[in-house]
Amino acid sequence: MNAIVILLLAIVLLAIGYVTYGSWLAKQWGVDPNRETPAHTSYDGKDFVPANPAVLMGHHFSSIAGAGPINGPIQAAVFGWVPVFLWVVLGGIFFGAMHDFGALFASIRHNGGSIGEVIKENMGVRAQRLFTIFALLVLILVIANFTSVVAGTFASEGSFITAGRANVSGNASTATTSLLFIVIAFIFGFFVYRKNAKIGPATIVGIVGIILIVVAGLNLGINMPKGAWVLFIAVYVTAASLLPVWMLLQPRDYLSSFLLYGMMIIAVVGIFGAHPVLDIPAFNGWTDASTVNFGGTASIGNLFPALFITVACGAVSGFHSLIGSGTTSKQLNSEKDAKVIGYGAMIVESGLAIISLIAVGVVWNKLGADFKMASPPTIFAGGIATTVANMLGGVADASNPVYDTVYTLLTLAVSVFALTSLDSGTRLARYMFAELFIPEGKKYEDLTGVAKFFATPIVATLIMVVVGCGMGFLGLSQIWGVFGAANQLLAGIAMLAVAAWLANIGKNNKMFYFPMAFMLVATITSLCTTVIKKFGMIGAGTAAWGDWFQMIWSIGLVVLAVILVIEAIPVFTGKKKAEKKA
Repeated sequence: MNAIVILLLAIVLLAIGYVTYGSWLAKQWGVDPNRETPAHTSYDGKDFVPANPAVLMGHHFSSIAGAGPINGPIQAAVFGWVPVFLWVVLGGIFFGAMHDFGALFASIRHNGGSIGEVIKENMGVRAQRLFTIFALLVLILVIANFTSVVAGTFASEGSFITAGRANVSGNASTATTSLLFIVIAFIFGFFVYRKNAKIGPATIVGIVGIILIVVAGLNLGINMPKGAWVLFIAVYVTAASLLPVWMLLQPRDYLSSFLLYGMMIIAVVGIFGAHPVLDIPAFNGWTDASTVNFGGTASIGNLFPALFITVACGAVSGFHSLIGSGTTSKQLNSEKDAKVIGYGAMIVESGLAIISLIAVGVVWNKLGADFKMASPPTIFAGGIATTVANMLGGVADASNPVYDTVYTLLTLAVSVFALTSLDSGTRLARYMFAELFIPEGKKYEDLTGVAKFFATPIVATLIMVVVGCGMGFLGLSQIWGVFGAANQLLAGIAMLAVAAWLANIGKNNKMFYFPMAFMLVATITSLCTTVIKKFGMIGAGTAAWGDWFQMIWSIGLVVLAVILVIEAIPVFTGKKKAEKKA
């Protein structure tokens, strides 16, 4: 199949979904551009700060994207390109974008509160506590996974500083550019929010700055081992979680989004210029029996539920609901921006997932036996760099400067986005951990004693960072096995929460029924399969500590999810509404 046909078909379908279904949802839920948002009604100059829509779109898109829409579709490609294409496009329109839009809008109407707060108002305090624990378990996995990913892409050996394009490794280049990104973000935030610089000229200067730091990163490298980078990341995300959003979070994510836009533009130009034919089979069967896997992993299982767990952020992701209700809703200037940011960002992410699918299709047969040892970001960068090199008539290997430069830039972009998801995830973990200690009707300022100590921002942040980054230091392979299912199960729970709120206010919530039920069934099936497999390994005496970890974590998530579903039943039957009236 020609890649141009696949890309154009995806773009057309996703655009139609945004214009028609996205607009219909906004009408059904009652989006009101004239209604003040929490960024204005609860303005505090730190977390609640109205943002320019373009800046907020950059923050939201960078935070939800990360490496997810690249890793997931590439790993799921073992089933063939047709199942992945269908799930990304249909899942993106009817599952993921609706989920993201709904979570953001529900949070806006709950004064910028998290999904946990939405559950408390509509399902009760007990359900809220259970959800907060559930979400924290997922956020710990997010912090652990992205800490491991980022530290791995930064780690390099040699003298602390190396100079010259030929002497700087890809990892050292990525580390340098990422650190310089933080400096650029501080400068951008200062001039835009404290000196009232116009967003247009500031953006142009910021993009020039990005180009300069990329050039600097390609010629100047910082070399440190992975353990040292884990410690640095822990310090960085602690600071990023506590600083006002205008100072680092908003500007860093906004500027980094231009790397993502640039990466997608390069990919589209390469695809149209080289018009490659995908080597990947259309359908490989219902069971992953392929010998082609990634990172040396074993078969990922049957198409159901593996496809719907593995693609993850390319179609739907529970982590997005935490971003939308945790940071984005506190910065939304007007409800009219909710659709383009909540629904639109997910549509664009699904487009990125299709580009990832094309990238793996381009190099499917090229790497042969070495393919199974390649990581998804490496495959993505190699596939897109191949199209650009072929478009210009050059060879697709490191001897070609065009291929080498594009490959390095794409690898850099993926690493930058993993870091944006990490600092946003840490901030969310801080919010939600503090919520556990704040009784109903109280604020942080009203607390005393132990409750106030644990709800203190610095304490809540340090606890989450120590646990999450500590797990990341232990290694990705031991925690990745349960991350996908946990994240997708969170999506089902978030849809449950939004549907419960809509039911209570008398708005149409039927669009959530099938997606919510499907994600709950698929993810619980996956987690139960993991538990059974790990029990077998424990019984055979072959289990390592990671197997025990995955089993215990999976059991805990399933139990919490089942209890939350039971708690929601009175809401959907109308019993909870009748009790409130009484």
